[in-house]
Amino acid sequence: MTTDPRGRTMTLDIAELTDLLEPPPDTRPDPDAFVRAAMDWHFNPATGSPFWLERARTLDFDPRTDVRTLADLALFPNVAGELRYAPVADLVPRGYGEHPDVVGVFESGGTTGVPKRVVLLRDWLERMLAWSNATLDAHGFPRGTDWLGLVPTGPHIVGEYFRRSATTFGRHGFAIDLDPRWVKRCIAEGRGAEASAYAEHVIDQAADVLRTQEIGVLTITPPLLERLTRREELVTLVNEKVRAIRWGGTQLDPDSRYLYRTEVFPDTVLAGNYGSTMIAGFAGERPGLTDDDPCVFDTLGPHVTFGVVDPETREPVPLGARGQVVAHHLSKSFLLPNNLERDLAVRVAPPEGGYGDSVADIAPVGTFESEQVIEGVY
Repeated sequence: MTTDPRGRTMTLDIAELTDLLEPPPDTRPDPDAFVRAAMDWHFNPATGSPFWLERARTLDFDPRTDVRTLADLALFPNVAGELRYAPVADLVPRGYGEHPDVVGVFESGGTTGVPKRVVLLRDWLERMLAWSNATLDAHGFPRGTDWLGLVPTGPHIVGEYFRRSATTFGRHGFAIDLDPRWVKRCIAEGRGAEASAYAEHVIDQAADVLRTQEIGVLTITPPLLERLTRREELVTLVNEKVRAIRWGGTQLDPDSRYLYRTEVFPDTVLAGNYGSTMIAGFAGERPGLTDDDPCVFDTLGPHVTFGVVDPETREPVPLGARGQVVAHHLSKSFLLPNNLERDLAVRVAPPEGGYGDSVADIAPVGTFESEQVIEGVY
């Protein structure tokens, strides 16, 4: 018997909650039952995190009785900013016991000021990777090849996903470290030449790997991919060796995407990700899109869902209309609902059997949380 933050006494079947929150990969759980299970898990003092159990005392609603559907997640305030200062140990649900299997603590890119922090647990990492690998299969990415990644490592979650993707889907991973915060700082301080020199330094390192290793998959950000294409030798090497390019970190405009797919790398699979530290993962480009189609991103629902809303009213925009992205993460390991992202996007219907919205034509807002948004190389 336990008492919740509002003084209610209850008995919970933790095993049953775990089954609801960790459905088999190929199943489509009922979204309302999933949401209710997430609320029961995260707001029970036996299983919830200290962060959310304390935060629940300040809410003007009861998550366990009032949040019954995906739409009800809009009741939550956006607490993402609080993750800048919250003790990371308080973010881990108590239901994992005294020795949770923590992969690492990761930070947002710092695009909008002081970074926010999340804790990545192994069960979520493995679920995200299984979904991601299935998406790569659907795109026709080659299995068992070596990967080259020009992505942030260190405190950035994308580096962990690159390493694990390279070794679970591919064979060996070659990483070129990327410090996006330094580039953003250079740009913010008007030192554009220094930022450009740093980007060229990264491309120089990638060139060495491409010359000496048999790279089958290239993971890269759009600004660095554009720089790579300025060097004829590297375009030739990619066309000779690389069978698939995975891009992400910033957005690829439709004209560049069309050019890469049809002229620059015509025999190479090109597929994107749209990720965020605050969803502890990423959405994947929808398989089967043509060269002329908008680049649509689908999520791993119901654990991660998007909405597209009017930034003033927070009401959903019509399908096909443009609005600001709202992201929800509900897994056994992490809860972050109703997080207004720094991106604008077109609202797209999800794939059959999907959850929430899919998004297309993504671009950053000019300012976010009173900070100028600077993307740089990531």
